[in-house]
Amino acid sequence: MAMKKMGVSLMVVVVLVAVELPHMTEAVTCSPVALSPCMGAISSSSPPSSQCCQKLKEQKPCLCGYIKNPSFKQYVSSPGGKKVISSCGIPIPTC
Repeated sequence: MAMKKMGVSLMVVVVLVAVELPHMTEAVTCSPVALSPCMGAISSSSPPSSQCCQKLKEQKPCLCGYIKNPSFKQYVSSPGGKKVISSCGIPIPTC
């Protein structure tokens, strides 16, 4: 009987974790400097590097914050910035 209760308890814990897991996200540290590998592609017609796309994907949750910051808006919202974002397969943020 005790094993059955323990099995049921374990199953409840597993279900609760499975339900909550999608809500847990890894914290992203917003750092515009991390996007420095993208500067060449933003300012020229060259395609973004894989390192640029990787960093851009990591910083995706930060893009709206960068757009709202006058110091960084010109890079993210520029035609070159939009080209790099879409070339990396990231939807252009609508903030």
